[in-house]
Amino acid sequence: MSRAKAPIGGTRGFIVPIGGDGRLIRNAAILRRFIEICGGSRAHIGIILTGSATKDAGRRYERAFRDLGGDRVSALKFETRTDCEAKRNLDMLDIVDGLFLTGSDPVHLSETLGGTSMAQKIRNRNAHGMHVAGTSAGAAFLPGQMIAAGESGTTPRADIVQLAPGLGLIERLIIDQHFRHQDRLGRLLMALTYNPLAIGIGLDEDTAAFIGPDHRLQVLGSGGITIVDPSQLQHSAIHPDRRHAPVSVVGLHLDILVEGNLYDLTAHMASIRS
Repeated sequence: MSRAKAPIGGTRGFIVPIGGDGRLIRNAAILRRFIEICGGSRAHIGIILTGSATKDAGRRYERAFRDLGGDRVSALKFETRTDCEAKRNLDMLDIVDGLFLTGSDPVHLSETLGGTSMAQKIRNRNAHGMHVAGTSAGAAFLPGQMIAAGESGTTPRADIVQLAPGLGLIERLIIDQHFRHQDRLGRLLMALTYNPLAIGIGLDEDTAAFIGPDHRLQVLGSGGITIVDPSQLQHSAIHPDRRHAPVSVVGLHLDILVEGNLYDLTAHMASIRS
């Protein structure tokens, strides 16, 4: 799947992966910032509930966005692939300024939205300025390749991660969520071993990466973001007969960023704001 191209002279929308709910709604800083970039009090926010484990997730986020100053909020229910082809649903994307993906099951998101007219419309609208955020599974789903499942642990092993197609809003990026809480460094490292041209982002809960159209991200939230850059990878070895054995990975570069810090995904460079 190819990323949609921004029009000449146009500005691509932000992409905002969030590491998980935690205290997201109560702390509100991330949601408030998302409303701001979408237009503030004039913003129209669409919430996609596909894959959400809790039935009241839509109501909670709708209430939170309204309480924070979002005047118009619409819950968009795309439960089947047929829903993702319906013209009335596709037309809704033409009137929203920002799209927010909830969800606790990235596989369900991929199976429902992946390869549909809805997925293509989201990519096109983001290329033309619509901002897209996703929390938890919604965050993992945003790039072209996503972590669908895996195990906890700090040591990479060949069988520790399962990959699947994502939404395709951004290339050469792999996102993992609930990162520190669920001890997911090993599976992110393994995903990058399979995709050495990508950069890995591990998001703690209540923490977001606001990725702008210039491919620079800024950290917002109470936790940290782990950036893993394999561009200088020197060695990795996966034994074909020992899938559960540890994998050696040499030459990775790792940064830990906190609120206010920046990272240039094109230059592979972090910068600190005091």
